[in-house]
Amino acid sequence: MVRTYRPQSFQEALEIKKGAPVITIAGGTDLMVKRRRSTGLSPYFEVPAMFIAHLGEIKGVRFDGGNIRIGAACSFAVLLQNEATPPILKTAVSRIASPAVRNMGTIGGNICNASPAGDTLPVLYARDASVVLKSIDQERILKISEFITAPGETVLREDELLKEIVIPEKPFDVNFYRKVGTGMTNTISKITFTGIAEILNGMVKDIRITFGAVAPTVVRSRVNEERLIGHSGKEIEKMIPEISSLYSALINPIDDQRSNAFYRRSVSLRLLGHFLRALPGC
Repeated sequence: MVRTYRPQSFQEALEIKKGAPVITIAGGTDLMVKRRRSTGLSPYFEVPAMFIAHLGEIKGVRFDGGNIRIGAACSFAVLLQNEATPPILKTAVSRIASPAVRNMGTIGGNICNASPAGDTLPVLYARDASVVLKSIDQERILKISEFITAPGETVLREDELLKEIVIPEKPFDVNFYRKVGTGMTNTISKITFTGIAEILNGMVKDIRITFGAVAPTVVRSRVNEERLIGHSGKEIEKMIPEISSLYSALINPIDDQRSNAFYRRSVSLRLLGHFLRALPGC
């Protein structure tokens, strides 16, 4: 029989985390699949489970001092309904699984699962999101790119919980998100692509480009982005072969049951071209 905890506050959850090893469960949509056993047997947990999805302190979405703050236990369904959620993040969330899974699954779980195919991750990388990690003794704020280190691997310590995700509040003129899979939803991504851009006086002032499911972690190159800043859409259209070559060197997809490396690389670069041609002036 599995021992369980159901803390009544986030502070109590942190005290439990400090006292002994536990497996933290919010929505459980990924975790329960990973822990499943044969038909008729309950999932296997080698240490007690701690449930946190009910904790109001980590469920909301709000504006605060120029940032959008999303609680780690905020479900995908709530993100879709909340006006504070960036539209491009809503688009990504709307492509996740089924309504039933979106009602249970949480953004914090999607991040801590650290899958290269995590649907929200390319958007969060592009929006320069940070994560707030809390323990009884300390609070750390890290860029999401620093938090996720490899497939399924993060720098979350044994005594820490992910408290919230912080996204700088900033409008973009171009928001481009694509998920490639066997279907629109209810499918694991073969490729995810995010492109966002701010345009000023016909020139690119800011641009971010990210690829998911084509490398161990989300691919983003600030060096390549800098090459595009200060150029018009027409100038960038002529640069597409060069930029595609630079990104091709960064993309390192694998062959698996969902797709093959050649397909992933080819489609990723096509999506990059579609986005760059969508910039004003092309």
